[in-house]
Amino acid sequence: MCAQRLRIGLPSGSLQDATLELFAKAGFWISSGKRSYKPSVDDSELEIRLLRAQEISRYVERGFLDCGITGKDWIAENDSQIVVIADLPYSKASSTPARWVLVVPENSPFHSVADLEGKRIATEAVGLTKRFLAAKGVSATVEFSWGATEVKVPELVDAIVDITETGASLQANNLRIIETVVESFPQLIGNIDSMKDSWKRSKVERLRVLLEGALNARNKVGLKMNLEAAKLPELLSRLPALRNPTISSLSQPGWVAIETVIDEKVVREIIPELKQLGAEGIIEYPLNKVVY
Repeated sequence: MCAQRLRIGLPSGSLQDATLELFAKAGFWISSGKRSYKPSVDDSELEIRLLRAQEISRYVERGFLDCGITGKDWIAENDSQIVVIADLPYSKASSTPARWVLVVPENSPFHSVADLEGKRIATEAVGLTKRFLAAKGVSATVEFSWGATEVKVPELVDAIVDITETGASLQANNLRIIETVVESFPQLIGNIDSMKDSWKRSKVERLRVLLEGALNARNKVGLKMNLEAAKLPELLSRLPALRNPTISSLSQPGWVAIETVIDEKVVREIIPELKQLGAEGIIEYPLNKVVY
């Protein structure tokens, strides 16, 4: 038995797959069935709980969890008193932050927040929406939506506040965004008392380094190649993407080995140019973590 463990809450639902993939890149293998609340992990110092993202900050605040990953939006919605350890900019489909947006039907007469004075708005994020309206000086009735929020306008409510990444679903339902209420991305958070415990804080910090390293490696690859040393200045001047490469001498006189990390999207243009400039033995390889 491990003497000490860190209990961490991870989001189930739409963020679950992306979160488990992130942990895999960070070096943690998590085994979870679709209905498993307590998945296993190949780290005896971790205890994982899969919970709704909406609830995680409350459980961290109350000390049931030492730390957790949940959206910045739900931390604000719950007004949770926690320690923010790191921003983790990822989402279920991309690295773009999710947005809570104020939405009306495409043919609605409402075009600004002020137009919703005295109207009815449905949302899952009641607290966020009320604070947003108050900051705009608008008084409206905000009611909690248990789901299927998009179908409630205009028959049941005048507007909704819903979450989106790309806006594609809203467009498909003939809905129009009036304004963004808040942008949100996951955050690694900790319980205030747990973060005063030196072992738990150290464990969380090690976890942070690995998770941030996994995020830094997204859409990047490593490149290795050999080149005649005399051609190195020309290669570096013509290919600025190869910034700050590692260069080392080879056993063969007059040749160097070059290694660098670049954006994956430019590889298809760079490799043919590298070949034209005399590079040999070009190797592209995937990355799991890049720690700055």
